[in-house]
Amino acid sequence: MQNNVSGNDSRQPRRRGRGGGIRWIILVGFAIYGGCYYFSNRSVDPYTGQKVLIDAGLDAGQEKALGLQAYQQILSQERPLDPAAPQVQQVRAIAQRLIARVPEVETALAAENGLQAGHFSRDFDWEVNVIASDQANAFCLPGGKMAVYTGLLPVAQTADALAVVMGHEIAHALLRHGAQRMAQQKLTQIGEMAGAASGMDAQQQQMMMAAMGYGYLLPYAREHETQADEVGLMLAAAACYDPAQAMPLWERMTQSSGGQATPEFASTHPNPGTRIQNLTALQSKALEYRQRFCQPVQ
Repeated sequence: MQNNVSGNDSRQPRRRGRGGGIRWIILVGFAIYGGCYYFSNRSVDPYTGQKVLIDAGLDAGQEKALGLQAYQQILSQERPLDPAAPQVQQVRAIAQRLIARVPEVETALAAENGLQAGHFSRDFDWEVNVIASDQANAFCLPGGKMAVYTGLLPVAQTADALAVVMGHEIAHALLRHGAQRMAQQKLTQIGEMAGAASGMDAQQQQMMMAAMGYGYLLPYAREHETQADEVGLMLAAAACYDPAQAMPLWERMTQSSGGQATPEFASTHPNPGTRIQNLTALQSKALEYRQRFCQPVQ
């Protein structure tokens, strides 16, 4: 009896050791898989000159179809205003001017990085609507499907400021930020599967995903916003709008939210003060774009 107990005790640590080894093998395997996905789907964005993560299996047609599907779902739940409404006429006129300058701005931005413009937007089916809502917001989905919420209009106050916001939203679509977020979500799913398969408990998985969020996902989202601010400002300036209206706009946006903001490290957006500082630094470049590309409205 004593010998059997002694034998069982001597074998127990080895079983734990094998379990720990298997856990590490699983984690390493998923790390290799995630790394292969990450490095095999990296490409250079011609408009920023930075390497970005976009799934190579997602082509422009698929991305546009996803944007259309999301747009139709939104409009089925939030009915747009009548096209004859003055707000719609104003928003669509601004959009028309911005869209007309997209090819030139794309070419100019790519040339600054010594690259050729991809002109990803040439196959966009542009559509612009205004939705009755108190939200001070707007969006542009892949494929050029746009909407402006009526709550944004009194905050913007001027066509110039509204053009800055709409240019920002168009920039998200031009820069394929939606496709980049989808690729990031896939990496997140790989991390979640690694945690579950390796035997991590719920608390350990939560800590791992929180670290990934603060260390990778949130900074990446803030970078997207900064990129869209710059490209959108160049687009608004090229369409003959005043880029100097960007700073007062964001001051009003801050006031409309009650001056309360999530700390930048925990937010998907830059702090309003950081944003205004960046936009101020971009004014000279925006004025150059205005001088180069602004054409009188026909």
